Amino acid sequence: QVQLVESGGGLVQAGGSLRLSCAASGRTFSSYAMGWFRQAPGKERAFVARINWSGASTSYADSVKGRFTISRNNAKNTVYLQMNSLKPEDTAVYYCARMTGSDYGAESFDSWGQGTQVTVSS
Repeated sequence: QVQLVESGGGLVQAGGSLRLSCAASGRTFSSYAMGWFRQAPGKERAFVARINWSGASTSYADSVKGRFTISRNNAKNTVYLQMNSLKPEDTAVYYCARMTGSDYGAESFDSWGQGTQVTVSS
């Protein structure tokens, strides 16, 4: 398994930006697609974005499309989530994970990080 550590969360005003990072240990990072999920209080963990092993293919939840960008640097074993035009409804704990399945449900991902809190004030 790979170990993942998220960082970059914080408090930001609506309309602002944050960049999350997810640092991975292990030599197999570049072999896997990676994803970002988020979980708001009282809600289930929800898919946000996914990137394939090379970075050539990305997918997004409709709620973040056009505002968030996922990217990766395999030389640094790191995946990023650039979040622009943030809204209060983006407030959640954000997690990165390794994709081992074929769909975008949480069950298709493993090696979850500890999460980083993002809070967007109105």
